[in-house]
Amino acid sequence: MTYTHLRLAVEDRVAVLTINHPPANALNQTALQELDSVLTQLESDPQVKAIVLTGEGRFFVAGADIKEFTRLDGGQAKALAEKGQRLFDRIERFPKPVIAAINGACLGGGLELAMACHIRLAAPEAKLGLPELNLGLIPGYGGTQRLPRLVGRGVATRMILTSEMIGGEEAHRIGLVEAVYPLEELLDQAKQLAQTIAQKSSVAIRLALDAIHSGFELGMAEGLGREAELFGEAFRSEDVKEGVSAFLEKRKPQFQDR
Repeated sequence: MTYTHLRLAVEDRVAVLTINHPPANALNQTALQELDSVLTQLESDPQVKAIVLTGEGRFFVAGADIKEFTRLDGGQAKALAEKGQRLFDRIERFPKPVIAAINGACLGGGLELAMACHIRLAAPEAKLGLPELNLGLIPGYGGTQRLPRLVGRGVATRMILTSEMIGGEEAHRIGLVEAVYPLEELLDQAKQLAQTIAQKSSVAIRLALDAIHSGFELGMAEGLGREAELFGEAFRSEDVKEGVSAFLEKRKPQFQDR
């Protein structure tokens, strides 16, 4: 399938998805629709076990397409927010790991997109922030919910209310990103991480992501119950038999992803 605002490449079981909408990779309606379509494509592709998401040029995603806002009334704005939230919820719940390689400006909807990914890596020169209040708006694609869960309520409140931007190192310090790499190494590091994960059983990857996400939605008791349920489900796979046998036989497992 051909995309106008995205570029997709697959190698060694890893899909690299690049947002390519110059000049700033803004998330307009077309980009959102294409993201949803490419997720459907990647979810059903057995050759893809992990995804790296990055931006073309100096930007990861500089935000939503503000020009589109001039045509919205309150009801339409609510519908737009709900559309973006559904897409980013889909990324957060995706059965294959999505790794954000934040190469540059990651603002507004761009940061909301990155926060929906399972793992975030950044370059030191990346700029991250939610500047919506500068426009008299608030974040609408999940920013007020995900940022406090990642960095704590106080830090998130300050970032949102001041519209301040932070660099990659500060984002790492507060827990917004998991690691920082020089820009020239960032994409390779993200792909290397994705390939490490892709060596595991796709069944176990899916179940682990489900358990982790469930733990944030449920209380501890319910989360533990869900973990036990998924642990049992893993034992019904062929891969767990191979994994246990390989461990006992001191060899590398050959997972078949079933």
